[in-house]
Amino acid sequence: MRFLNRFVDSNDREVRRLQHVVDETNAFEPEYEAKSDLEIREAFAALKAEVIEAATEDEPSDDELHHPELERRRELKRDRRKRENERLQTILDDVMPEVFAMAREAMRRTLEMRHFDVQLIGAAVLHQGKIAEMRTGEGKTLVAPLAAILNSMTGRGVHVVTVNDYLARRDPQWMGPVFHFLGVSVGMITHDASFVFEPDYPTTDERLLNLRPVSRREAYAADITYGTNNEYGFDYLRDNMVLELDQRVQRERSFAIVDEVDNILIDEARTPLIISGQAEESGDLYFTFARLVPRLKGRPEGAEDGGDYFIDLKDKAVSPTEDGITKMEGFLGVENLYDTDPRLARHFEQALRAHALYKRDRDYIVKDGEIVIVDEFTGRQMPGRRWSEGLHQAVEAKEGLRVQRESVTLATITFQNYFRLYDKLSGMTGTAMTEAEELHKIYKLEVVAIPTHREMIRDDEADLVFRDEPAKFNALIDEIVDMQEAGRPVLVGTITVEKSEMLATMLKRRGIKHEVLNAKFHEKESGIVAQAGRSGAVTIATNMAGRGTDILLGGNPAGLASEALHKQGLNPAEVEPEVYEAALAEARALTGADHDQVIVAGGLHIIGTERHDSRRIDNQLRGRAGRQGDPGSSRFYLSLEDDLMKRFASERVTGLMERLGLDDDVAIESRLVSKTIESAQSRVEGFNFDIRKRVVEYDDVINKQRETIYAERDKVLHNEDLTETVQAFLDEEIDSLVNTHIGGDDPEAWTLEALTAALNTMGLSGEGTTPDELWELGTREAIADHLRALADDMLEAKAAEVGETDWKMVERLVLIRTIDSLWVEHLTEVDDMRRGIGLRGYAQQDPLNEFKREAFQLYDELGELIRHGVASSIFRVTVTRPESPSTDGGDPAVGAALARGAAALSGGRPGSGNGSAGSGSTTDGRGAGGAALGGAVGAGTVGAGTSVAGGAADRIPAAASVGGSAIVRSAPAPPPTSGPMRESLGDQPVVGGGAGPGAAGASADGGSRLGFTPSGARIGRNDPCWCESGAKYKKCHGR
Repeated sequence: MRFLNRFVDSNDREVRRLQHVVDETNAFEPEYEAKSDLEIREAFAALKAEVIEAATEDEPSDDELHHPELERRRELKRDRRKRENERLQTILDDVMPEVFAMAREAMRRTLEMRHFDVQLIGAAVLHQGKIAEMRTGEGKTLVAPLAAILNSMTGRGVHVVTVNDYLARRDPQWMGPVFHFLGVSVGMITHDASFVFEPDYPTTDERLLNLRPVSRREAYAADITYGTNNEYGFDYLRDNMVLELDQRVQRERSFAIVDEVDNILIDEARTPLIISGQAEESGDLYFTFARLVPRLKGRPEGAEDGGDYFIDLKDKAVSPTEDGITKMEGFLGVENLYDTDPRLARHFEQALRAHALYKRDRDYIVKDGEIVIVDEFTGRQMPGRRWSEGLHQAVEAKEGLRVQRESVTLATITFQNYFRLYDKLSGMTGTAMTEAEELHKIYKLEVVAIPTHREMIRDDEADLVFRDEPAKFNALIDEIVDMQEAGRPVLVGTITVEKSEMLATMLKRRGIKHEVLNAKFHEKESGIVAQAGRSGAVTIATNMAGRGTDILLGGNPAGLASEALHKQGLNPAEVEPEVYEAALAEARALTGADHDQVIVAGGLHIIGTERHDSRRIDNQLRGRAGRQGDPGSSRFYLSLEDDLMKRFASERVTGLMERLGLDDDVAIESRLVSKTIESAQSRVEGFNFDIRKRVVEYDDVINKQRETIYAERDKVLHNEDLTETVQAFLDEEIDSLVNTHIGGDDPEAWTLEALTAALNTMGLSGEGTTPDELWELGTREAIADHLRALADDMLEAKAAEVGETDWKMVERLVLIRTIDSLWVEHLTEVDDMRRGIGLRGYAQQDPLNEFKREAFQLYDELGELIRHGVASSIFRVTVTRPESPSTDGGDPAVGAALARGAAALSGGRPGSGNGSAGSGSTTDGRGAGGAALGGAVGAGTVGAGTSVAGGAADRIPAAASVGGSAIVRSAPAPPPTSGPMRESLGDQPVVGGGAGPGAAGASADGGSRLGFTPSGARIGRNDPCWCESGAKYKKCHGR
């Protein structure tokens, strides 16, 4: 409690400290009220010009540009950026009151609304890079534009982050006139489209009023961009997979305002973003286990033993018993499930999870023949997302649907690490205080509670607890009837689609008119919400009604006007302004009269059908009532059969009921019960915090590596001349080969034949590389010098043959491809290691320290493999030209075709790709830049329209290389499995969602991640080599 008291005191001090912003803004108000529209715009433009001039970046020092150590260069760049940001913050602090006064006046003139003083404080908190906790109905949507407009003056762009595409589209449409009035451009990105706000842009879709379709790059180039957390994260990953700088869409990550910040930074924190490619087919195994697992019997609830598997409700986990494993081995006819084939155990475990833990209409729905995940926090559909590690395929098989292929991770990042990339981060929500500690520890964000404009008078009634679920639902239906008769609107919150439909059926039997808002009917959301505040309205909603919705008492006039026009067969987006205004005026008259009736009756009543694991979700539901000083009330109806009660509070409450001798249909209302429930929620929140903290600790390891790889990749994209880099890689590879084959002092022990063979594999062959010619050079140093000189000559010859301009393109593509393909392999290896690292705890080792140590070793090897991959590929590239080639060797069309051809072969961003998704993923038609590596690292020569991979010629679409050349690298091993890109959101606290045993990703030389023994059997890169040398395959015949 002392901590809370200290927090309250510091919060009051912070609010009082910002009062000067309010006072100064109010002092500017008369001045700008007197100005014309044009004068305000001109004043804003002049102020913006001053800020941009002061925001000019400092020149980087020589050390920052040329220091030999990458980490030192990055450190110097961070220091320079920090100084610039501090200077910018001071400048913006000085102009903040005047800019707020301009924006307030712009809103008054365009939307006929005026910011309250407390909203100015909220905007100032956002500008400082903190979290503003604002109660429901206090106008968070109006606060974000103030801070966004102020920070957009730097010219570096502002990202406003929303929880779904609906809000990403609605908010810029609503606030667009304010931005446009001041000359501030605003863009928005959704999963499948991007727009900029343009008044009166013609459209027949009322959802897209005033939105002009543009490229994603143009939407990001706007002063302010709205979008979802998923889209920002995926665009960041895709931007680090492109082949050319002009394929990038995002600008620098300067300032982000995160709406519903607790949902995105805490609830979604365990969800890694993953871009992935397809792995091998394994559908038959999924169907096999989907048929067998239902034959197992679960352990009876409350029993200590027995059954074929048991469910741990507290950890949401399922485990097979010895009897269950034995029974499954009998079904399959194998002696040991875990030794026969590692895929069997994995498929068994995922099928068991799909059967026992993941329920239809609760965790997912089936729509159009596909599994659509339902967000446990919002209740919304998440189309395109997929669970990782084969779980999604197991659920597909369980439901008898087509099983899509598994995936292999190509790029991944968690939201925690993505949002920490911004120079300044802020957020707003109605419920952040309970998570203030976590927000500070992980994101260094302070929470400031903003005072309400009007005092909240909602009556939060005590919970009622029943013995079983039927008694609970009968009692809450009686309360719904009482409220409806009193003329009060009722919002009933359920946790799952299944429960919302069950309650709807019960209400229908009682003849009670109602609306259902859940993941199955999310398309009707705006219409249902528009009417949810009308007198006597009953709305059943999953958690999707908890965020981003505003239930107006008496109804929403704009929504009702739109509905009325549709009933007349009219499109609100196409009707004359007078027709729409008439419909709106009529709707306002109706809602105004109804508003007064609802206020007199007591306002909106909230009924919760069970407690969520997090108190914040419950508070979000309650927060729908009592907005802006309106009356309202809330109550939760619980039963001992609710999930939370069964996991944490069942025995204590059951004992209390038995001691009191209560009948099943009689509820208890007790402070002890409420305390027990709150304690259970706190325990779950603490448990989840620990998991999220662990996710950060593990992801921080790979995050450092990701930053370094992306920085090196960025350097390749920016560097016009990469010849020195390629020469250095060749020199190092030659030195390595020389040391390996003729490293000893005794020439008799030299293996010159093996050295020549290795040089031939590199493409360094011909005169001067035969064993006899090398022997004649006499010394190891002379041989190394000779081979390095030979490599330099071959590079010059290649450049002359292809043309200097196009050879630079070749060098860049080879470097980028090698980095990308090996980074994919590295991610897969780290992911595989991460899954099993927890077992080190049984050996009294700290799994995190072991993970750090081994990840570092893998990363150390990655540098060597990149060098080897480039050196092994550069001389084996063959560029063939069309029939009428350019004579100067530098035709821009050829260079462009090289890029297009490579991008087309890889499913790249230029053109329209194909998307699918791994753990929680997002299908995306934009493709993922140069990410599908397999298609462009085959073997042989490529001419216009033809690629040769692994010795087999396959026609590629003519558009991929018409009029130009394409480039592929050779691959001695069989070609890798490649396919459409996946964008994924993993649901597991792991670094990514790998593809499991046998998944193939591209290797440095274009081969599969798995090798092959002489007999044709597969062998992993970390397995002992088949030649019995004692070395790992990747260090021996896998090189």
